[in-house]
Amino acid sequence: MPFMIVEVFKTNVNGTELAETLIRQVLDHFPDSRVNFDLEDCDNILRVEAKTVIPEKIIEILNLNGYSCKVLI
Repeated sequence: MPFMIVEVFKTNVNGTELAETLIRQVLDHFPDSRVNFDLEDCDNILRVEAKTVIPEKIIEILNLNGYSCKVLI
């Protein structure tokens, strides 16, 4: 099984439909990844699991849609 990187982001995304739209956009750029939101978490977590993750690109995708996104350390 190939090594997978997991990046976790803090966002201000707060709706299921919006989350699904953003997931599709992230998957357009990272098609072989697994992407999900945990909107129950106080940080509205976005989790991306892939062989290659470019945090700056994921942040850019959310920012272009008007949402904040920061790598959670």
